[in-house]
Amino acid sequence: MANIKSQIKRNRQNLVARERNKTVRSRTRTMVKRFETAVEAGDKEAATAAYADASSALDRAADRGVIHKNAASRKKSRLARRLTAL
Repeated sequence: MANIKSQIKRNRQNLVARERNKTVRSRTRTMVKRFETAVEAGDKEAATAAYADASSALDRAADRGVIHKNAASRKKSRLARRLTAL
């Protein structure tokens, strides 16, 4: 446990940020899984709607710094390729 006042505060801030990041990351993964299940089912309409949600969630996660912007872009690109192949 830290003795320095600034580090104690920083640890508190890290806990709050970790919780916030966890919810954003979880929501993003859920949206991507919904897209993948729609693609596996072969439902183009549901997959298109799920792609829009997943893409938005990935952008939001990148904007908030939970994932890197290039990682979000790469994942969106791979999802778009799967949607086009459907």
